Amino acid sequence: MSISEKKQAWQDTVVAKNIAKAPERKTEFRTTSGIEMERCFTPAFEDYPGYGETLGFPGQYPFTRGVQPTMYRGRFWTMRQYAGFGTAKESNERYKYLLQAGQTGLSVAFDLPTQMGYDSDAAMAAGEVGKVGVAIDSLADMEVLFDGIPLDQVSTSMTINSTAAILLAMYIAVAEKQGVPADKISGTIQNDILKEYMARGTYIYPPRESMRIITDIFAYCKDCVPKWNTISISGYHIREAGSSAVQEVAFTLADGIAYVDAAIKAGLSVDEFAPRLAFFFNAHNNLLEEVAKFRAARRMWATIMKERFGAKDPRSMMLRFHTQTAGCTLTAQQPDNNIMRVTIQALAAVLGGTQSLHTNSRDEALALPTEDSVRIALRTQQVIAYESGAADSIDPLAGSFLVESLTDQIERAAFDYIEKIDRLGGAVEAISRGFQQKEIQDSAYAYQRAIETDDMIIVGVNRFTIQNEPQPELLRIKEEVEIAQRKALAEMKTKRDSAKIQEALKALEAAARGTDNLMPPILQAVKTYATLGEIADVLRGVFGVHRETVVL
Repeated sequence: MSISEKKQAWQDTVVAKNIAKAPERKTEFRTTSGIEMERCFTPAFEDYPGYGETLGFPGQYPFTRGVQPTMYRGRFWTMRQYAGFGTAKESNERYKYLLQAGQTGLSVAFDLPTQMGYDSDAAMAAGEVGKVGVAIDSLADMEVLFDGIPLDQVSTSMTINSTAAILLAMYIAVAEKQGVPADKISGTIQNDILKEYMARGTYIYPPRESMRIITDIFAYCKDCVPKWNTISISGYHIREAGSSAVQEVAFTLADGIAYVDAAIKAGLSVDEFAPRLAFFFNAHNNLLEEVAKFRAARRMWATIMKERFGAKDPRSMMLRFHTQTAGCTLTAQQPDNNIMRVTIQALAAVLGGTQSLHTNSRDEALALPTEDSVRIALRTQQVIAYESGAADSIDPLAGSFLVESLTDQIERAAFDYIEKIDRLGGAVEAISRGFQQKEIQDSAYAYQRAIETDDMIIVGVNRFTIQNEPQPELLRIKEEVEIAQRKALAEMKTKRDSAKIQEALKALEAAARGTDNLMPPILQAVKTYATLGEIADVLRGVFGVHRETVVL
């Protein structure tokens, strides 16, 4: 069958079925000159080598060209701006502002104590409460955070890892208080602990115990929260730590392999949980390399799931991913230049077929973003969506000699890394030996040296600088935030039923020492208003804490 015949068959079956459920945004898409934009362009000649095997059509294996048959012609990616700071009340106000400005999904940033399993009144939390995200100590804070936001209508992503089970339980409990059952809520928890060990550092428990918590979440959500994405396997922080594009893909997918292996060993069949796996990638400055990276990652994951794990459900083979523009590329010098950087990065994510996108704000190299900066970042996505034409045809750069070559080369190099990790015993063992950490460090060093020697030009930093730059207005988190949060926590503790809390925490400890799924006792503890720190401390007492392997 020729390519044109395959294309017609795809449109008559896969696309037609999809459109019957969800019509495209327009009946036809045209350029400003009236030229029709086809749904999916294919080669004009019929002998394109290996087209079906390496490219195919959107919504079909190997998913190089996208995971949905109509992609953005059906609906745009979710515009999900990452936000959270200070108290739950302040963050709730920011979320409502973003939703009114046209954001289509929420993305919650938590402060460091929340990420590390400490309450705001803990000694380890001093000076960090509400600084890089919102402080959440108990269900009471979570209730305020989502006050007036209907959780059956809004999808929420939460960037949380070591304490992901606790925050998910709080979200479920808040939804129930709104009258929304757990099987009606949708969203994502990052829940990717392996990249914390190699790149980010917000781990608590040792790897084996952390993997148990993750697979317990998989199993629980499969039955009780079926619309929830149980993990967002993250390359973003690997790239922020200094990796190359190839390393970002390789190490992320190697982590994905480890999670699938762990879930299967825990008794789950691959097609039970794999459709709810999601990914999270960085969009860096090199436009064409980034587009190729996303395409290569999709094809690689489809191959891994089909050939390595024997997945049968096509949804198990789909690499669905969120993208965030590269925070590490933002400069404190001439911060308005960051608007252009973010625009290029966001365009790469859209051309690469992302499912949701966060665009960083111009002032984030200096502080948390102001409302004006957040609005510009969101408008960047909206201009790309509604004005650029980039969303009118699927995978528009397919067939470019350069892009296809880059896609192939990234795929080969990333698979080479995965083979090395396999030979070391898999991602967990390789991390324990410091393999990924050393590779990332070397890449980061080479990148920095290129800037220092002017082999790489950063506009406004090592070229085109200006003297006496004006200082932009910045968002400052006042010390009063920590005082107020600690006061609210103390007041909440006086209203709790201590006996119920102790009973719930003892049940959690018993489950942790045994083999029962940890999610039900965590959820029960959350509902008694046990704090995040109290729950995390029970697990610390059973599981211990992880000590980093230092590699130089």
